[in-house]
Amino acid sequence: MSDLFSRLFTVSELTSQIRLQLEAGFPLVWVSGEISNVRCPSSGHRYFTLKDEESQIRAVMFRSQADRVNFTLEDGLEIIACGRLSVYAPRGDYQLLLDIVEPKGLGERHLAFLQLKAKFEEEGLFDPRRKKLLPPYPQKIGIVTSVSGAAIHDLLTILQRRWPFAHLVILPVAVQGPEAIPQLTDSIRVLNSMGGVEIIIVGRGGGSIEDLWAFNEEPVVRAIADSQIPVVSAVGHETDITLSDWAADCRAPTPSAAAELAVPDWKLVSQRVRQYQNQLARVMGATVTQHQLRLHRLEQRIPEIRLVIRRHSQRVDDLEGQLLDDFMQWHRNIQWKVLDWQGVIREHNPGAVIIRWKDRLEGNCTIQNAIWQYFKERRNHVQALGLQLHQLSPLKVLGRGTVLFNGAMIKKF
Repeated sequence: MSDLFSRLFTVSELTSQIRLQLEAGFPLVWVSGEISNVRCPSSGHRYFTLKDEESQIRAVMFRSQADRVNFTLEDGLEIIACGRLSVYAPRGDYQLLLDIVEPKGLGERHLAFLQLKAKFEEEGLFDPRRKKLLPPYPQKIGIVTSVSGAAIHDLLTILQRRWPFAHLVILPVAVQGPEAIPQLTDSIRVLNSMGGVEIIIVGRGGGSIEDLWAFNEEPVVRAIADSQIPVVSAVGHETDITLSDWAADCRAPTPSAAAELAVPDWKLVSQRVRQYQNQLARVMGATVTQHQLRLHRLEQRIPEIRLVIRRHSQRVDDLEGQLLDDFMQWHRNIQWKVLDWQGVIREHNPGAVIIRWKDRLEGNCTIQNAIWQYFKERRNHVQALGLQLHQLSPLKVLGRGTVLFNGAMIKKF
């Protein structure tokens, strides 16, 4: 230690010595505290602060350790963590490098269950309005379960007894362990793409929460929720509830109950069909009787056909006579109108009018000749007067070489 006090350190050297002392003095520690300021960068590491009422310390979980945690690290969560102390040299901060994180007061699986349940509820995966109705008389049923357990035996026994008409499509899967998750999700998708499957039963027998945990995994829950075919979930016993039960369209407490929910009892259906047949026969009999009575009443209201023919025959004779009388009257009226129009035509005969106008034209020609004769006589008279006027004109006297001027004759030069 004396060398530490007598030596001059750089900041990096001093930080390195502090890191070595911390890591050597605290090789592994357990710490409890409340998480705050969680950061989840794209690297996959988790950075947060652990605090209590008086102090706080930075903590880091690298991706390899964080991926093994089944619940979400979030602000306000009380945890118990195990790790080692170290120093982050660029900032000179001491921090915990955590390897194990467990929720305080709750089991890790229970906390993961509650967190996933809250997440799915927020997304609406458990909304009752998304649930699809089960078909009343399915003809093709898909079953996703293990073929080695008692669940498949109970399912097949009850399905065969209650509804032997259905065709069963069994896809064997692992129902626990790491291989269960992909097998369950793939089988549900295969049945959806197969065609003709009307209902899917997914389940297994009872077990611990660890045994049933595959039905709480997010891929399985989403595959059930996304199924276009109605899904009946039958996981464990009646007291066992998984997230798959909430995501399914119908939850059955046991695999046996799932078989009873999925199909009807053919004996009850047959009995109901006979009841419907009897009821239909009674209704049809009553309807036929009712229509027969109505037909009888209508027949009574129809008179005898011979009387109807005779009555209408007499009516035809009457109409024929009336039609003949009307025709004769119409013919007489036409004759009178023709005679009237003949008189009008004779009165307005254009030949007589032409003769009258011809006489008037001939008279007009005589008047015209008299007018021309009168004009000729007057023209001759006017010409004679003009000749006399010319003989007496002073211009003619001047033409002979003398002019009268104040009563005296003046010779023209």
